[in-house]
Amino acid sequence: MELYSTLSLLLVVAALFAYVNHRFLRLPPTIGLMTLTLLSSLGLVGLGRLGVPAVLRVAELVRTIDFHTVLMQYMLSFLLFAGAMQLDTRSLGRQRVPVLLLATVGTVISTIMVSCCLYLLLPLFGMPLDFIYCLLFGTLISPTDPVAVLGILTNAGLPKALETNIVGESLFNDGVGVVLFATVLSVAASGADTVDASQVLLLLLREGVGGLALGGVLGFGVFWLLRNVDDYRIEVLLTLALVMGGSALAARLHTSGPLAMVVAGLIVGSQQGRHAMSEVTEDYVDKFWELIDSVLNALLFALMGLEMLVLRIKGQYIGIGLVAVGVVLVARLVSVSIPLSFLRGRREFSEFNLAVLTWGGLRGGISVALALSLPPSMPRELLVGITYVVVVFSILGQGLTIGPLAARLQRGRSK
Repeated sequence: MELYSTLSLLLVVAALFAYVNHRFLRLPPTIGLMTLTLLSSLGLVGLGRLGVPAVLRVAELVRTIDFHTVLMQYMLSFLLFAGAMQLDTRSLGRQRVPVLLLATVGTVISTIMVSCCLYLLLPLFGMPLDFIYCLLFGTLISPTDPVAVLGILTNAGLPKALETNIVGESLFNDGVGVVLFATVLSVAASGADTVDASQVLLLLLREGVGGLALGGVLGFGVFWLLRNVDDYRIEVLLTLALVMGGSALAARLHTSGPLAMVVAGLIVGSQQGRHAMSEVTEDYVDKFWELIDSVLNALLFALMGLEMLVLRIKGQYIGIGLVAVGVVLVARLVSVSIPLSFLRGRREFSEFNLAVLTWGGLRGGISVALALSLPPSMPRELLVGITYVVVVFSILGQGLTIGPLAARLQRGRSK
């Protein structure tokens, strides 16, 4: 009953805020939901400190939610599969090299830069941290969030190739970031002295390569099943079974579920995959996953806002977080510039592309979920506080301005 009450609360909040945003604010859904939930949460925090019983009961319900499990093991698989289904695989094929470089080399560069800067800056605030914990923060904040990106950038009016770069990168670097985070967390929990390089490499291979391979097997398996049946109800059910069963299997095999779902979604949503469906089935499958994507996006940002009720974010953490915003943006600029510099001889990457790729690298619920998964024995409150500041700035600050920025830069480029 408690689980039902919690889900009911989230759904009611998400539905009401989605309505208010659509009817009055008219902001992009992701930004509108985040704005409303944060503002309402700040008000509820104030009422909670006054001891209002109803607010205290809501806070208790929120405390029962395992944010990391809900997002990483359940919601993320659906969101990534839906996002990959919507991506134009032909355009992705043409942009595969920059997407691969940004999702791998770029994520690693950003992780190293953010980690080193945080390690050097925290003593200035009187809060020095071991480097391994700074590295943890680097791994959780460096990947751009496909949920935030898909919800905002698809309406920003970007050139198709550039949109594919940003969305494709966000889908894949999420999996890369989760793999890196799991590896560093394992080292931090065991102690750097007790873990050797072979163990780290084995973990990376099992999570990364295993996730890619599992996604390929599941995607082609369901593609074969879709090709041999012509009933939209069965075919929608097959895609749903792919996501639920595939993510459960990935968890059992200790491979990366996010990577597996991205690969499976790309295969099922490819031109060949769509040829396996009739026009009626394709329409039903697209609408089903579009609805799933919209509902889960609303629930995710309602959940992120309500988490403010139970977090203890000190004023000092906000100050560090604001500094971290600048660090993360500079690291994003460098991590985009270096991979793209390798391609200048093969294709043109203008300052326009660099600016949009840098400012369009939004952080979201995945970073928050990873931070909340840290055990109490680690500096969890500090890292969660910094992460929340960076994510809120990213979604509200960057998300609100990426469209106007892209339009302004395009006008300047056409002169």
